[in-house]
Amino acid sequence: MSCALKILEEMIVSQEEKVYSMGGKIIPQLTRDDLLQPNDFPELENHPLFRYEEGVLEGMRSALMALRAEESCG
Repeated sequence: MSCALKILEEMIVSQEEKVYSMGGKIIPQLTRDDLLQPNDFPELENHPLFRYEEGVLEGMRSALMALRAEESCG
């Protein structure tokens, strides 16, 4: 595994924690599984900062998939 992939994976773990923590402040009983479908919770769906941080996380995940695909081609 390349150094870039490892760093990106670590960044994703950190961002996942940030999103979970933020979600828990908005909905105290929120579980990690709930974060798989945040649109089920209007409080999250309509919270601009939560949606931004969730978008950052999804962008990181997309970048990781792209790097893994590129690595497997090489």
